[in-house]
Amino acid sequence: MKLIRTLSISIFLLLLVGCKTPQNSVTKEHELSTFEKLASIENVVTIEKREPVSHFDENYEIWFEQPIDYNDLSKGTFRQRVLLGFENATEPVIVELQGYGIGTEKAGELASHYKSNQLNIEHRYFNDSRPKTIDWNTLTIENAAKDQTRIINAIRKAVYPNAKFISTGISKGCQTTMIHRRYFPENVDACVCYVGPLNFEREDPRVYEFLNNVSTQENRDKVKAFQNLCFENRTALLEMMKEAAIEKDMSWEFGVDKAIDYTILEYSFAFWQWGTPIESIPTESASAKEIYNHLISVVGYGFFEEKAVDNLQPYFWAALTQQGIYGYETAPFKQYLNTEEIYKFDWAFPEGITKPFDPIPMKEVQTFLDNSAEDMLFIYGEYDSWSATAVELEKDASDRDVYKFVQPQGSHTTRIKSFSPESQKEIYNIIDGWLKE
Repeated sequence: MKLIRTLSISIFLLLLVGCKTPQNSVTKEHELSTFEKLASIENVVTIEKREPVSHFDENYEIWFEQPIDYNDLSKGTFRQRVLLGFENATEPVIVELQGYGIGTEKAGELASHYKSNQLNIEHRYFNDSRPKTIDWNTLTIENAAKDQTRIINAIRKAVYPNAKFISTGISKGCQTTMIHRRYFPENVDACVCYVGPLNFEREDPRVYEFLNNVSTQENRDKVKAFQNLCFENRTALLEMMKEAAIEKDMSWEFGVDKAIDYTILEYSFAFWQWGTPIESIPTESASAKEIYNHLISVVGYGFFEEKAVDNLQPYFWAALTQQGIYGYETAPFKQYLNTEEIYKFDWAFPEGITKPFDPIPMKEVQTFLDNSAEDMLFIYGEYDSWSATAVELEKDASDRDVYKFVQPQGSHTTRIKSFSPESQKEIYNIIDGWLKE
């Protein structure tokens, strides 16, 4: 009897299923987890689920295998680091395009504001995202833009097929963001760029003009007076730098004697870049130790010291070949330096290789911004030294939803939260509109 009963139930179930439409008869497929979706990406070589941070439900570290040179695949591949903060597959994806290595897993300003997903892409050849041996000629803005596009396309297809993507970056990351947009204007839906220069020469002279006109004459005079004070106390400052070199195991490719001069010349740029308070500048009565401590607190050792330069080598290569930098005017200090020659960064090339600066790529970015760019927003600080070469927009740029906001007296740390509540509302209304389109 038990066998007959079992057969009867089976026949009943078969008849019941047979009476249903094909749509209802399909068994629900296994829904892949985010980890499984990411792991299925063809050029992902490793993936690790990490402890959640910020508002994200899940966090992942992903390594993509990327071509060293998209124009010559025979040169092999390198591995590029990516962090994904997953919140929801339908929420926007904020793409943090780094100009350097990834500094944090936490949500940036936009991802925090919108409680959205965040895709964080380390720039090629920074930190561990580099081949064992670097062919420096493959570190181009176009290759980098192709890296980012390849990653964005793969993540979108695997996890976020219906989400909006907004790219963003800070400083060199802002350069990276506008360059990516110029090469692949349809790859993301919009861009928010923070405090990024658009240089047209290796030593862009607009920086000198800016430093000679920023803030007020009184404040500029105080900065210049401190630099003079440093040169007047140069012998003592040099000895302190030599002591610091022994204590911190530091060295300089051009020697410590030149390093103190570069540090003093950098002071004005760094002072305005980081918004150092005017009242913090030592007076003429300050001791040599106080002068040195203030100088280093503003400039630091990380721009000229040999190990620091090695870590920043990809930055210097990009700046010296395509993206531009600046130099130092020595004429105002001729009595101390016995020269009016511009101090440059040619010494920062990788050992044994140099290359002429190519101004065309950055000029092409400007042409793109002038004529066809859409849905882009730029944030700057008025007193930031890098605002010397800030993006300039045509009068009709807003017709294409391209905007620029400048925070009065702002520094390189200027963000949307730096603005007045009214300006913040205006900025976020623009971004809201992009997300709703």
